Amino acid sequence: MYDPEELAEIRAAKESWEEGTYGDTVDRFGEREAEFTTDTGGQSVDPLYTPADLADHDYREDVGFPGEEPYTRGVYSTMHRGRLWTMRQYAGMGTAAETNERFRYLIDEGSSGLSMAFDLPTQMGYDSDAAMAEGEVGRSGVAIDTLDDFETVFSGIPLDEVSTSMTINAPAAVLLAMYVAMGDQQGVPREELRGTIQNDIMKEYVARNLYIYPPEPSMRLITDIFAFCAEEVPGFNTISISGYHIREAGSTAAQEVAFTLANGIEYVEAALDAGLDVDEFAPQLSFFFNAHNNVFEEAAKFRAARRMWARIMDERFDAENPASKQLKFHTQTGGSTLTAQQIENNVVRVAYQALAAVLGGTQSLHTNGKDEALALPTEKSVRTALRTQQILAHESGAADTIDPLAGSYYVESLTDGIEEEAFGILEEIDRRGGALEAVESQWVQRQIQDVAFERQREIEAGERVIVGVNEFQVDEEPEMDLEEVDPDQEAEQRERLAAVKADRDEEAVEAALAAVREAARGEANVMPPIVDAVKAYATVQEISDVFREEFGEYSPSR
Repeated sequence: MYDPEELAEIRAAKESWEEGTYGDTVDRFGEREAEFTTDTGGQSVDPLYTPADLADHDYREDVGFPGEEPYTRGVYSTMHRGRLWTMRQYAGMGTAAETNERFRYLIDEGSSGLSMAFDLPTQMGYDSDAAMAEGEVGRSGVAIDTLDDFETVFSGIPLDEVSTSMTINAPAAVLLAMYVAMGDQQGVPREELRGTIQNDIMKEYVARNLYIYPPEPSMRLITDIFAFCAEEVPGFNTISISGYHIREAGSTAAQEVAFTLANGIEYVEAALDAGLDVDEFAPQLSFFFNAHNNVFEEAAKFRAARRMWARIMDERFDAENPASKQLKFHTQTGGSTLTAQQIENNVVRVAYQALAAVLGGTQSLHTNGKDEALALPTEKSVRTALRTQQILAHESGAADTIDPLAGSYYVESLTDGIEEEAFGILEEIDRRGGALEAVESQWVQRQIQDVAFERQREIEAGERVIVGVNEFQVDEEPEMDLEEVDPDQEAEQRERLAAVKADRDEEAVEAALAAVREAARGEANVMPPIVDAVKAYATVQEISDVFREEFGEYSPSR
């Protein structure tokens, strides 16, 4: 820390510079903007930052060292010097066979983790032969109806050698059970299975609307997963508390942090109410953030989120295990920042966003394909996205030292500012009765909608430049090779499902579903009977329908 006299001298010198050298130049030539702000307008950006902007900073307390509280500089002592982040590429093609082919391609190209996208029927707990699924089978990801589909997806892929992330929420228990069953089939000890299920129902109520059950039974499913994995699958991240979709819906960076951590608090409280010990399940919590274009704001956001979570787990929940306080997170580059116009520009956007994630200390990273504003990415664009990460890792030097932006007067000031704003939002959420009540009253949704509306207004007014959209346009039709879903695949998937149903032991299925129902009605953990049910080739919808009948379906009331 600087002594007060030295800080006073720096402040005086800055004021003199602003009134003199800087002010004279502004008077003569002006500046590009009347006011500069961070990407989402959350914070004003001064022309210059000095030690005076960090007058109250204490290095050991506010920044510290990697692998030590408050984890501002990273959750591991060696960070990317010891092991690079896991390079994931989101994949889930129309059929299980196509997805297996894409997974094998990514592994051959150097991807160190798999990231699985599911079609909308699967995400909503419907089978491919359901009326609700018509026209959507295999469109936004892979169609999964039974364990037979999982067997095809992971054919030739040893689960003890890969880490798999699954973007699944309302039916997360069923898809996790399938993964566990696949591991059992391959003879992989459950404690060696590694990966993540998203399993974040709170953000579905806020941003994506892919929910099935009401909040209370949804929380029960989540805490059952916490307990099951702590005992059976300790290497698996039981939830990916997701700010990504909150940011995609339009939030600011500070709102993304605040609403995500508020949801995390809600999950921890639910687990404690269910009788779990915080230091038994908290180390398996993980987070999922967005990376947008403003490199400095995004890196500061990640640093602030780590510091905040350590403080929350220490002060609110009396966590003692250091792993309970470490905010470990996956990052995906911003889908909402991609443009259909001049799609080659998206390669550049993704590269800057990936850089922000690495500078911010991410544990894993997905880089979007340039064509994802229009369709599922082609094999070529996926390779370019993966190469972006590999160049960043091996050629840029960004991963060679830990938290290289630490000590920057600007970045430290941004980190403090995001933390202060996010804690202010958390205090408001607490006043409103917690995250669940703030979501059910639509308060959270309104905050995000207001920001999204203002951002769109700025774009349409030309106040916010989007290259290739409202500035620097070209008058030509782009040549694009887009990934297409074969319309015949839907019928083929239904035939595949019918064949599985015809071949399975129906009595075993009925008995397994009855056991799931009994667990749902009582207090037993639902995961063991779900694992038994998927092994009997019960379908995603058959298991989900048991919970629909026992728990009901959620409809926002306010």
